[in-house]
Amino acid sequence: MTQTQPPLDLIQVDLGVTGMTCTSCSSRVERKLNKVEGVEATVNYATESASVTFDPNKVDTEKLIATIENTGYGAFTMSSESETQDAATDNSSTPTSGQGQIDAARDAEAEDLKQRLIISALLSLPIVALSMIPALQFTNWQWAVLTLVTPVFFWGGAPFHKATMVNLRHGAFTMDTLVTLGTTAAYLWSLWALFIGNAGMPGMKMEMHLLPSASTMDEIYLETVAVVISFLLLGRWFETKAKGQSSEALRKLLDMGAKDAAVIRDGAEIRIPVSQLKVGDIFVVRPGEKIATDGVVTEGSSAVDQSMLTGESIPVEAAPGSKVTGATLNTSGRLMVKVTRIGADTTLSQMARLVTDAQAKKAPVQRLVDQISQIFVPAVIVISILTLLAHVFFTDAGLAPAFTAAVAVLIIACPCALGLATPTALLVGTGRGAQLGLLIKGPEILESTKKVDTIVMDKTGTVTSGIMSVTEVTPAADFDREEVLAVAAAVESASEHPIAQAIAREGERTMPLAEVSDFNNEAGRGVTGVVAGRNVTVGRPAGPLDATLQAAFTEAQSLGGTPVIVQINGRNAGIITVRDTVKETSAEAVAGLKKLGLTPMLLTGDNDGAAKAVAAVVGIDPAHVIANVLPAEKVAQIEKLQRQGKNVAMVGDGVNDAAALAQAELGLAMGAGTDVAIEASDITLMNNDLRSTVDAIRLSRKTLGTIKGNLFWAFAYNVALIPVAALGLLNPMLAGVAMAFSSVFVVSNSLRLRGFKSSHNAPATSPATARISAGQLANA
Repeated sequence: MTQTQPPLDLIQVDLGVTGMTCTSCSSRVERKLNKVEGVEATVNYATESASVTFDPNKVDTEKLIATIENTGYGAFTMSSESETQDAATDNSSTPTSGQGQIDAARDAEAEDLKQRLIISALLSLPIVALSMIPALQFTNWQWAVLTLVTPVFFWGGAPFHKATMVNLRHGAFTMDTLVTLGTTAAYLWSLWALFIGNAGMPGMKMEMHLLPSASTMDEIYLETVAVVISFLLLGRWFETKAKGQSSEALRKLLDMGAKDAAVIRDGAEIRIPVSQLKVGDIFVVRPGEKIATDGVVTEGSSAVDQSMLTGESIPVEAAPGSKVTGATLNTSGRLMVKVTRIGADTTLSQMARLVTDAQAKKAPVQRLVDQISQIFVPAVIVISILTLLAHVFFTDAGLAPAFTAAVAVLIIACPCALGLATPTALLVGTGRGAQLGLLIKGPEILESTKKVDTIVMDKTGTVTSGIMSVTEVTPAADFDREEVLAVAAAVESASEHPIAQAIAREGERTMPLAEVSDFNNEAGRGVTGVVAGRNVTVGRPAGPLDATLQAAFTEAQSLGGTPVIVQINGRNAGIITVRDTVKETSAEAVAGLKKLGLTPMLLTGDNDGAAKAVAAVVGIDPAHVIANVLPAEKVAQIEKLQRQGKNVAMVGDGVNDAAALAQAELGLAMGAGTDVAIEASDITLMNNDLRSTVDAIRLSRKTLGTIKGNLFWAFAYNVALIPVAALGLLNPMLAGVAMAFSSVFVVSNSLRLRGFKSSHNAPATSPATARISAGQLANA
């Protein structure tokens, strides 16, 4: 896989973009950039960046930045293409300066919102108390409330007012527009009532009357301003804190590589940063060290643990001529490796690009409130204007009542519950999820769970345990199972090889291990030792096998297991098969997913026989098994399903799953998986139980339904009163009552999510599936 480069006469640059609050913002910036002659740009809302290819004869970077700034957003140069590659190469350094700038800008925005939230909330408490509790209303209390609410409206609400102005310049209406419209109407009306009306008189009390004519005092609605802005600041702060998951995933992926390497220069071994390696260099990798970069083994033999990148738990034997991958772990012998790829060409860098590209394609769902606002805001403005004109020209009430009715329409149209609808349901739903070991990252994810119809599961570490275990011991004639296992476990206990450790653990489960002497690790052959006076060898076949052992050996290999031969005093004593084991809860989880209307599929780099055997055990249709898939091909498989019209959920746990998790409409990561997989996913299953996938989707769908219900009622109470207000029959004070009632309903409706129950409270009833012999898999 190679990175696409721009033509020689074009320049590619990455720009950081700040101030984007939704996907419509990123779309707007992208359109503006692409209108500039000689520019081709892609703007990624998730990573808050723009990748721009441009003709330097027609435009420069300064003009690109100016274009973004004229659109209403901030911009700065992150890096050129070459600089990005260099940064990806240097794992010993901190994140690139460009990414650091984005992180700094995001942190600054979050800190600013936090300060506005704290101060606005503290000021709002006395405002609400004085406005809603008549017993607390002292003489001239209304002027104290005005003093407290003014900084909340102008300073606390500034992020929303600024976004409203930017959107209005482009003819767009969002939730920010609705917030500004409603709070401004309430604030200006209150100012009119206080300075021109009689609400500013000493002794003024908040009265409750159905009709405007029944009230002796003009009403003020300053508590509405305070509550709406405070709650929405809370939501915006949570949203800002949640942004940047994609860059965090990318950073952790690049950080998984080795920081330095022991390279041979002028006949001497020196340790240098990985970024200084060159193609053709020879470097040393000792047991327990990470391989610095992609290369070919020139000397030595070892077992290389590639599970971090491939997801498969069986280590790969490396010998002279074997290709090895950077960031994988050398588990046993000493290796000499010749560098073949560095920088952006390495497997690790390519996987990082896959994660970035997948997350760029996966734009968050447009917020429901913004969609409603596009129609709702213009409609309310039109109704308010028509109300004013109708009362002026068709009634004898005069200008003041006409203005009162028009403002009542604007006030009633800004529901206080709007600020509670999503945050409360999300808070309760995600809180309940956390109690069940389910971490849901945001409201966009909830929308995805409703649409998915296909769920693709990684095999190793997801459906299976990801831990090597002995599944079968086949003794030869004149030997018994316990004898074969005992001597093999004794010898293997002295080895660090993952397969050896699995055999040693199995032996320790049933008997104390005998002492071994004269232990020797023969590279590419196996291990030898003396146990109770007998010479024992465990490893690859050294000669022909009898019919029984050959059949067991062939069957184990066909099902994805690793068979090793045990020899005692030169005779073939038996075969021990080691493989990954199916989790005891996987079959139940697959059945639960089917009940939700999902089609389960298995995706693995393992061979077809082993994959279909596992699929049969857990209840997945053999036609829905995709095997022999390289790590970089997993994204392509997800894209292929999406092109077929499927909405795909992906469950995985490894680095090799990260890009696929990001590409899928819904990504679920096992909590015991890698940090990169967790960062790239939408939902994390902390208890590492595949059955939690069922609960995660059920809870997400239920939370989404609650949010939609909340949004409906947040608008419904108020919308129903708009015609009444337009006719001049409604005291604007009832707007406050409607807001309060809808807020209570929204909170109560959200609290119902606390009663959500897991679908698998009882322990699994099929422990037999935890340990499956080769024979059982073959029969399956």
